[in-house]
Amino acid sequence: MSPVTASVLLSSLATGTIITASSYHWLMAWIGLEMNTLAIIPIISKQHHPRATEAATKYFLTQAAASAMLLFSSTLNAWQTGTWDITQLTNPQSTILLTMALATKLGLAPAHFWLPEVLQGSTMKTALIITTWQKLAPTALIYTTANNLSPGALTTMAILSTLIGGWGGLNQTQTRKIMAYSSIAHLGWMAAITPMMTNILIMTLTIYLIMTTAMFYMLIISNSKTIQDTTAIWTISPTLSIMTMLTLLSLGGLPPLTGFMPKWLILEELTTQNLTTMATALALSSLLSLFFYLRLSYTTTMTLSPNMTTIHHKWRFKPSIMTTLLTTTLPLTLMTLPMTPMLLA
Repeated sequence: MSPVTASVLLSSLATGTIITASSYHWLMAWIGLEMNTLAIIPIISKQHHPRATEAATKYFLTQAAASAMLLFSSTLNAWQTGTWDITQLTNPQSTILLTMALATKLGLAPAHFWLPEVLQGSTMKTALIITTWQKLAPTALIYTTANNLSPGALTTMAILSTLIGGWGGLNQTQTRKIMAYSSIAHLGWMAAITPMMTNILIMTLTIYLIMTTAMFYMLIISNSKTIQDTTAIWTISPTLSIMTMLTLLSLGGLPPLTGFMPKWLILEELTTQNLTTMATALALSSLLSLFFYLRLSYTTTMTLSPNMTTIHHKWRFKPSIMTTLLTTTLPLTLMTLPMTPMLLA
């Protein structure tokens, strides 16, 4: 892809997200989502490979259906109330339709089937964009309309997403699919807290974006597409293998790493609201996710790939990829937990 084409597509991607996040009119929000979708399609299909074409087609059909549902929801609400204001969504049918549309956009269960397949057909960098930047616009709409969304639907999808995100990742060997199910599980935690405290939703999203970016960047640097590939990370950098293990444990939510913070605060808020059954279900489902994080941690740090005595240790060479983004996100992924009181204030 030429630099001009790439810059046009990436700027369109950014512009679509900004339009959606800053709009007060449903049509403008829809236009931003459509710009976002149309800009990412060529990025997914740039490989000229059948899997990439399949992934782009699946992504386009799913996102187009979700956008149509969102437009139908806002039109129905405007027909009943006479206003296109995003914050004035009062029609019960519209709230259910909007909740389902945004869940499909994000990849919440039961509308999650497209996410692992699309990520598997994309490159690592494209998968990073889909799991991070592409979540911003729908989450901005969820944040704006949190008071009008259906709490029952969100709660049900939250429990389903955390369970499916854990179960689905258990039998995977591809790192992109594992990260897809990790994304589904994390989005379930965000959906769980949305009806109660939107400030924790934003904090959870921010931490999820930082952790996922750090993890994907490590996979990009080490070119690890399967679990088997992670056994050779030590040849690139022994430090990188240890940092990968810690990042995986942070994604699993183990203290004293940053990933523990959102789970701790969400469980505390759910128990405060007397939703102990839901809190228990979320906590137990996170153990499923922890299993495949620990499996990846084991292969990364405690196993060695078959090698000869004449093997080239790649850490002797200069890295071919810039690591600026990794050095920014990695400390935040590992050491932000002591800042919890300040973030809450």
